[in-house]
Amino acid sequence: MTKQQIDDLINSYSDFVVNGGVINNELYSKYEVKRGLRDISGKGVLVGLTEISEIVSYIIEDGDLVPCEGKLYYRGINIEHIVRGFFEENRFGFEEVCFLLLFGHLPLKEEFKDFSALLEENAVLPDSFVRDTIMNAPSKDMMNSLAKSVLTLYAYDDNPDDISVANVIRQSVQLIARFPLLAVYGYQSFAHYHNNQSLVIHPPRQGLSTAENILHMLRQDSSYTPFEARILDLVLVLHAEHGGGNNSTFTTHVVTSSHTDTYSSVAASLGSLKGPRHGGANIKVVRMLREMQEKISDWHDDDEISAYLEKILRSEAFDRSGLIYGIGHAVYSLSDPRALIFRRFVEQLAEDKKRREEYVLYSKVEYLAPRVIAKERKMYKGVSANVDFYSGFVYSMLDLPEELYTPLFAVSRIAGWSAHRIEELVNAGKIIRPAYKSVSRLMPYTPIEERGTGRKPAAVSY
Repeated sequence: MTKQQIDDLINSYSDFVVNGGVINNELYSKYEVKRGLRDISGKGVLVGLTEISEIVSYIIEDGDLVPCEGKLYYRGINIEHIVRGFFEENRFGFEEVCFLLLFGHLPLKEEFKDFSALLEENAVLPDSFVRDTIMNAPSKDMMNSLAKSVLTLYAYDDNPDDISVANVIRQSVQLIARFPLLAVYGYQSFAHYHNNQSLVIHPPRQGLSTAENILHMLRQDSSYTPFEARILDLVLVLHAEHGGGNNSTFTTHVVTSSHTDTYSSVAASLGSLKGPRHGGANIKVVRMLREMQEKISDWHDDDEISAYLEKILRSEAFDRSGLIYGIGHAVYSLSDPRALIFRRFVEQLAEDKKRREEYVLYSKVEYLAPRVIAKERKMYKGVSANVDFYSGFVYSMLDLPEELYTPLFAVSRIAGWSAHRIEELVNAGKIIRPAYKSVSRLMPYTPIEERGTGRKPAAVSY
C-alpha cells in the first residue's frame, strides 16, 4: 500500500470511531454514571481519604452546600499562613513545604538544615546522564523529556522496585532534588537542537534555594534579582500540592495501588499533568491574553473586553474551544486562595518589568470573565480566577520559555505526588479498580468469508 492509501484507510476508520462510537449522553444519567468522578452539583465523588492536604470551597448550612472563599491547607496548615511565615522571615519556602508534605510536620531548625543539605547532595545526575539521555533524541515537548528521564533513572537505581517506605522516601527526595535539573537541561537540549541556540549547561550551585538554582541554571549569565527568585519560589510553593482528587495526583494513587515502582508512577503522573486541561492550562492563558491584546483596541474598555470574552465562550475566538482559560475551577467557586496570594505580588512584578498595562488587562479579565460566563452559561456554582490565570503571566515576566511552564509545575508537584504515593503505600489499600458498564449490543461472530467485501467496519450502536 502507498502512504496515501494508508492515510486514507486510517482516516476512514477514524471517522467511524468519531461518528459511530459516541455514547448517548442519556445513558450516563440512566445508569447514574458520575462522569469525571463528579456528581451533578460538581462535587467530587469520594474515592479516598488523605491527611496530606485539604481544599475548602463550601460550607454546609441547613443541609445545603453554600460556596465560600476558598481555603487550602497543607498538612492542616493554611497555605496563606505558610506563605506569610517565610515571607516575613525573608527566606525561601519551597524546601520547607517539601519537608512538611513528606513528613507531616514543619521542620525544626536542625531538621530543616539537614533536609536542605540532603536535597543539595542529591541535586546531581548520574555520570553522562545529560549526554546519554537528555541530549539523546531531544524531545520537542519538555514533559515527554521529563518522563523519559524519569523512566531512565530506574536503570541507575540499585533498588528500584523496593516499595518499602524508607526506600520510596529515598527515591522521592532524589526526584525532588533532580527535577529542576531534568527540566532545565531538557529545555537547554531542546533549544540547542531544535532552535539552534547555544548549548549552556550550568551545574547547580551549593547554598542556593531550588528557585535560585532554576534561574541560575536556565539563564546564560546566571543572573537574577532576589525578587525574581522569591516569586518563583512562591510559584513552587503554591503548586506543590492540591489534594488527592486532581487528575495527576489521582493517577499517582491509581498507579501506586498496583505496587509498581516509583519511576513508573511518577512518569504516569507526568503524562496526566501534560494535558492542557490540567498542567498545560497556564500556557493557554498566556496565549489567550496575547490574542486579546492584539484584537482589543482599548484595554481599558470593559464593554470591548466583555464582547471578546463572549466570542471566546461562543467558540468564535481564540482556540474555538469555548473556554476562558484560567477562569473557573473544578473545586473552588468564589475564589482560589492560590490566585489571591499570587495577585498580591503580580502587580509589583509587573511594575518592575514595565508591564503594568498588561497587568491591568489581566485584572479586567479576572473581574469581567465570571460575569460574562454567568450571563452566557448555566452554572451550578460561581467561577473565579484560578492559579493558572496568573502563573503563566508570572512565568512570562520572568522571561521563562513557554516550553518550561508545565515542567515547572511538575518540579513543584513532585513533592505532592511523592507524599501521596507514600500515603497510598502506608495504608495498603486495594488496587484501585472502578467499574465501567458496557452499553454495546451483543453481536454474533461472522466468518470472514461471509462478511462481504470492502473495508467499512461493522456498525456500533449505543
